[in-house]
Amino acid sequence: MGDHKTKKRRAKNKKKAAGEQRLFSGYIRNWVLRDPPPSSTDDFAPPPVTAHRAADRVVFEFHSHSKYSDGFLSPSALVERAHRNGVKVLALTDHDTMAGVPEAMETACKFGMRIIPGVEISAVYSPREEPGTGEPVHILAYYGSCGPAKYEELDELLSIIRNGRYIRAKNMLLKLNKLKMPLKWEHVAKIAGNGVAPGRLHVARAMVEAGYVENLRQAFNRYLYDGGPAYAVGSEPFAETVVQLICRTGGVAALAHPWALKNPVSVIRGLKSAGLHAIEIYRSDGKVAGFSELADAYELLKLGGSDYHGRGGHDESDLGSVDLPLISVYGFLKIARPVWCNVVKDILLSYADEPSAANLEKITRFGKLNNLKGYSTPRCGKDVVEQCLSSWLTNDEREGDEFEAIRMKLAHIDISNEGLQNPIMKS
Repeated sequence: MGDHKTKKRRAKNKKKAAGEQRLFSGYIRNWVLRDPPPSSTDDFAPPPVTAHRAADRVVFEFHSHSKYSDGFLSPSALVERAHRNGVKVLALTDHDTMAGVPEAMETACKFGMRIIPGVEISAVYSPREEPGTGEPVHILAYYGSCGPAKYEELDELLSIIRNGRYIRAKNMLLKLNKLKMPLKWEHVAKIAGNGVAPGRLHVARAMVEAGYVENLRQAFNRYLYDGGPAYAVGSEPFAETVVQLICRTGGVAALAHPWALKNPVSVIRGLKSAGLHAIEIYRSDGKVAGFSELADAYELLKLGGSDYHGRGGHDESDLGSVDLPLISVYGFLKIARPVWCNVVKDILLSYADEPSAANLEKITRFGKLNNLKGYSTPRCGKDVVEQCLSSWLTNDEREGDEFEAIRMKLAHIDISNEGLQNPIMKS
């Protein structure tokens, strides 16, 4: 009798779990493909015969770098590689810059992929926020397709950090010189590339090319690790300030590679109070022990990504190699989508209130308006709204009185004359 009840309970739990997986998958596909999921009055109803199999999972890559920071590939090449690996959604998270996002988004359109505009922000965690103290941390920021609200505020912070990276790299060279390993600044700057703020990886590559170390790993393990003999700090802001800024500008904030921290519990506790949404716990080699429990304890989303740089070594995780559970992606989108939708409203409302060329430029910061399939170059403000909403939101997200009011407000604004905003005269 007991065995029968146990089997019945297991079967019921298994059926419920399968139903939840279908729900998660449908919700994710709805966002990725911008199509509504199959209608049903039962959240756990069996999928229609046209449903995708579990094997046809939608691959998300939440952590990647291009040559705009310390990666080796251009954003276009990065997107192409991700596509070959089956990735459907790619977050470009260069260090302290979003300069590569427009190129990534343009390339992604060719492959039917979605780009999450992101950035990995260098910061310092100090419980008392005392200058010169604390532990280096990296905070990942994830934004919707339209980018951040209050972009100028975020960009100002990133510019300060990038400027500090130049000073930091030069200080590293001074320390290496004292260690009898002189490097020329021109060499490091050439490796970094035109306009790219040099980081530790660029210094490490210069060390390899100069013959001081055998490989990048050796450069970091011996000299460039946090607190190492050639390590230097830059102009990194406090981590709590970064998390608060991400939340204020319509992003989702995640703590990157917490397993590298000396005091992860203290950092996670402090950043949770500042508004942190998630932490990385998944890698290509599986779940990192202990951090899943920390995520549960502080009610944080569990994310992960390859942290792909394109170095080409056998020890580097490739794009799409981290197998995230459906519930992690579902949880991320459940938090992110309403936040991103509000940013879209704010950006379009600002344009509706002041339909200027400057505000139109803000809308097109990460992509052209006329690159959408089935759309021609927009002629009036309403066309702008339609193209933005079709590009950024799903069908259900772009419905509603607020967006309709924006459409009506911009219906008679002419933008076809080289970006000039003039009322359309009725005949």
